[in-house]
Amino acid sequence: MHICYVDEAGCPGTLPGPDSPVQPTLVLAALIVPQQNLASLTRDYLTLKSRFNPALRSGCSHFLDVAKKEIKGSDLRSEIRKRRRNRRRAVFGFIDKMLDLVEGNDGKILSRCYIKKPGLMFKGQAVYTSSMQALCEGFNRFLQDSGSRGLMIADHRTPALNSSVSHSIFTQKFRISGDPYANLVDMPTFGHSENHIPLQITDILCSAILTPIATSTYCVGHVTSVHVNPKDILIRARYAQRIRGLGYRYKVNGRWRGGITVHDEIAQRSPSCIWVP
Repeated sequence: MHICYVDEAGCPGTLPGPDSPVQPTLVLAALIVPQQNLASLTRDYLTLKSRFNPALRSGCSHFLDVAKKEIKGSDLRSEIRKRRRNRRRAVFGFIDKMLDLVEGNDGKILSRCYIKKPGLMFKGQAVYTSSMQALCEGFNRFLQDSGSRGLMIADHRTPALNSSVSHSIFTQKFRISGDPYANLVDMPTFGHSENHIPLQITDILCSAILTPIATSTYCVGHVTSVHVNPKDILIRARYAQRIRGLGYRYKVNGRWRGGITVHDEIAQRSPSCIWVP
């Protein structure tokens, strides 16, 4: 069995102009983990983040209580942008080792990145719903290829939004023409990241890696807000190829699907732009 953890970074709002404080991207990431590796991934990540920030152990009566104290991807991204070289090295070292854990536990990634065009309407809720459907499709294909069954757990948003997304999958899974997600045992469920270590890892994938990769590739020269920073290129240079290798890709009618998918509303550039040095 495999479990797929989903988180998002960015916001669903329209970007009014190039200098607007609204975030210029919406990024969803899905981390697929074999169920038998969940325990080792959880223990090793708790050890890793305790070493990276020993202060997290303060007030914890048990080692596992460290799970309740998160290292947020947005904070790591901020430290890479603002901190001195030594601290930046420490942050990169933490992310490097986190990716080692993902690779060592046979993790795979699917992602949907949306680049907003300033002034163009962006229907965030519809985009999120369609993205979850696409991630379910990719996860189901992974399960078919692996001869496995699976369950999807997404980061909690609000009860109304969670229900709307889950129902959109429900109507497809039980349609008369057949189940497009036959290897998923049930609808996507929603959890709190303090209870699911892979959700914490997925947050870092979204906010500290994929989002700055997307902004440095597609937003520079078009968006001038604080969300686009020249130091994001350091993250792209360090992690783009590694993330590419973690992506799960598959063919449908001779065309590649899955992996890191980009929808660029600014200039309609392809995902291949990410991999250019």
